[in-house]
Amino acid sequence: QVQLVESGGGLVQPGGSLRLSCATSGIISSIYNMGWYRQAPGKQRELVAAITTGGSTNYADSVKGRFTISRDNAKNTAYLQMNTLKPEDTAVYYCNANHPFLPRHDYWGQGTQVTVSS
Repeated sequence: QVQLVESGGGLVQPGGSLRLSCATSGIISSIYNMGWYRQAPGKQRELVAAITTGGSTNYADSVKGRFTISRDNAKNTAYLQMNTLKPEDTAVYYCNANHPFLPRHDYWGQGTQVTVSS
């Protein structure tokens, strides 16, 4: 039973920071690529940040320099540190775990709301 649970979302003012967590269970997360996606109302889901099993990271241009993805394999948890938040960062943020070569091993969390507003 694979489960991904996001937490840490909430309401924050522009310029503020939030730290999202993605706790995984039912998988050995260290052998999965992890990613954070977001979806704003009326928009498609987009990749925000990803980290591979080897620690390589990738970021959307819109968040480079502001967001940092990390993972703690001992805790089976991935994180997204979000700094200097902007109103356009407002979205539901989803955690994803994807096996490097097994296409059916692709899992999603339920999402956590991030709202950036004054």
